[in-house]
Amino acid sequence: MTDSAPRVANQNMNATTWALLGFLGLIWGCSFFFARVAVGHVPPATLVLLRVSLAAVALHLYVAGRFGLYRTLAQRWREFLVLGLVNNAVPHTLIFLGQTQIGAGLAAILNATTPIFTVLIANRLTEDEKMTPARVGGCLLGLLGTAVLIGPGALAPFTGETGAPPLWAVMAPIGAAACYGFAATYGKRFKTVAPPVTAAGQLTASTLLMLPVSLAVDRPWHLPVPPMNAILAVLALALVSTAFAYILFFRIMAKAGATNTSLVTLLVPPSAILAGMLFLGEEMSINVALGMLLILSGLLVLDGRLLASRPARS
Repeated sequence: MTDSAPRVANQNMNATTWALLGFLGLIWGCSFFFARVAVGHVPPATLVLLRVSLAAVALHLYVAGRFGLYRTLAQRWREFLVLGLVNNAVPHTLIFLGQTQIGAGLAAILNATTPIFTVLIANRLTEDEKMTPARVGGCLLGLLGTAVLIGPGALAPFTGETGAPPLWAVMAPIGAAACYGFAATYGKRFKTVAPPVTAAGQLTASTLLMLPVSLAVDRPWHLPVPPMNAILAVLALALVSTAFAYILFFRIMAKAGATNTSLVTLLVPPSAILAGMLFLGEEMSINVALGMLLILSGLLVLDGRLLASRPARS
C-alpha cells in the first residue's frame, strides 16, 4: 500500500478494472479488521512475523522461481532489507501496536495519510516529484483531517479525559504512513524489477528482520495457542490481505497503470470502518467522520482528476 502519490493520468479504467480496484480496497480495508481480531491474542511483533512469513511463502510458491527471482534476491539483498524494513516490518508493527488501543476504522483513516507523506518526502528527496499547488492543497487538507482525528487523543494525556485512546496509539499508524512514504520513494529503484519479485523479496527480507524481534520480545513458545477466530484472522491477514492483495494489485497495475491503481487508497478507510461497525461494534464519531472527509478531500485534490476535469468541461 505504498504506491507513489497520485498524479493526473489518462482515464483508462473500464468496468472490470474498477471492480477489481473496489475489491482490492475491500481486501485492504478488511486487513485492519483482521488485525484488530488477531492482535487481541497474538502480540504485535509475532503477528507481523506471521503475516510477512506466510505471505512470503505464498508469493514464492506463486512466482515459482520465474522472473529471475533468486538471482535478483542474491544481487540486491541489501536493498530488499531496507525496503522490507520501511515497507513492512516497521509500519506493520506500528499499526498493530496502535490497534491494541484503537479501532480498525480509525487506524485505516490515519494510515490513509500515506500519499500525503509520500508527496512531502518525494518533494524533498526526488527531482521529478516536486510540490504543485494541488499537492500543497491536498497535503493541507489531509493534515487538517489528521489533526481533527487525533485532537481528543492528543489532549487526553493532559486533561485526563476518560475513554480517549492514548496519544502513542493514535500516532503509531501515522508513523506507519510516514514509513510508507519513505518506502514509496525508495522503491523507485526497483522499477526495472518484476513486481512479484519485488513483493516476494521485501516480504522475505521482512521475515528475516522480524524473526529475531519476535523471539526476543514476545518469546512466542510461551504464548498460549490463540482461539480459532484469531488463527483464521492471521491466515486471512497473511494470505488474503497480503499475498493475494499483492497479486491483485499487480494485475490492476498492468491493466490501468500505477496512478489509477493508487486510487485504492480512497477505498480502504470506508471498507475498514464498515467492517469495524459490522463485526466489531465500533461507532463513527463526529470527529472521525469529519477527519475522514477532510483526508479523502485532500487525496482527491492530490489525485488531480476533479481539478483537471473542470477546464475540459468548461
